[in-house]
Amino acid sequence: MSSLPYEKLEKVIARWEVIQAELNQGVNQAAYAKLSKEFSELTPIVNTVQELRKAEQELADLDALLNDPGTDREMAALAVQEIEALRPKIEELNKKLRVLLLPKDAADDCSVILEVRAGTGGDEAALFAADLFRMYQRYADLHGWKTEIISASENDLGGYKEVIASISGHGVFARLKFESGVHRVQRVPETEASGRIHTSAATVAVLPEPEEVDIEIRPEDIRIDTMRASGAGGQHVNRTDSAVRITHIPTGIVVVSSEKSQHQNRKLAMQVLRSRLYELERQREANERAAQRREQVGSGDRSQRIRTYNFPQGRVTDHRINLTLHKLDQVLDGSALDELIDALITHHQASQLAEADAHTHM
Repeated sequence: MSSLPYEKLEKVIARWEVIQAELNQGVNQAAYAKLSKEFSELTPIVNTVQELRKAEQELADLDALLNDPGTDREMAALAVQEIEALRPKIEELNKKLRVLLLPKDAADDCSVILEVRAGTGGDEAALFAADLFRMYQRYADLHGWKTEIISASENDLGGYKEVIASISGHGVFARLKFESGVHRVQRVPETEASGRIHTSAATVAVLPEPEEVDIEIRPEDIRIDTMRASGAGGQHVNRTDSAVRITHIPTGIVVVSSEKSQHQNRKLAMQVLRSRLYELERQREANERAAQRREQVGSGDRSQRIRTYNFPQGRVTDHRINLTLHKLDQVLDGSALDELIDALITHHQASQLAEADAHTHM
């Protein structure tokens, strides 16, 4: 168990006290919002430090009681019991503090742009892409987040060749960032007469959606074209010039949105463009960091297969952490997805802690 950085903790507590005093004195609205956010981020650390100090003081008092020759046997036996209960609690609080002190991903609080695309497997892959998208929609509902479809390309069976949506709420990226990658399904397709199990895949990309201040898009860097909305029939066909295509000239990124109103399309397309540029910048920074140190945790490589959904056996396996849940239906309806996500976050934190310890001991 690595020791805690006490100097850093003292600085955190001092900063927390300063903010508390400033908030109590009253500051202007802009400063208030900024200080409140910082205060709420530091509060869990300060609370845990206070809890840890209290437990350590109790332990010291009990040790003193045990070492006092005047303590009777019954009292000493009680003290031993309490010490045995306190030690794991102190260890747990130590670990909790170390996790709280890990560097935060600046994008964790962001809303996201979710992109799900059918991979290998034709119609069956498109149906699976639709299943995955519904899973994220239900998961978002359970968390009180808002999902808005930006663009969707459907096949004749109700599957998605591609679907792009925004999921907005607080801390969405922190929960969904480990979903990026290749998701594989094994099942008997409804279109399959002989009952053979097919394997197909869909890719998921989760891009943090920055606040407008994070990414500046200069008007001269974009070209906006309006076009006639095209669709596979049905509701999208009779519209005139409603689709919007935005081209970002420096990077060549092209975004199309073909919802009901042209004004809404322009807004949604800019939203997607901003997220893709933000992700490009994040990837560039991540690549620079990776070049500086041999192994980067969670490089966001989209080519790897991250999870398999096996219908005949009713199981979901996450290959990154070798976790299998025999809860396929609950995962797909969003209710058990947190079990996978919590395990991935814990694994990621453990890797960060191990890396921090390695740097400390170098």
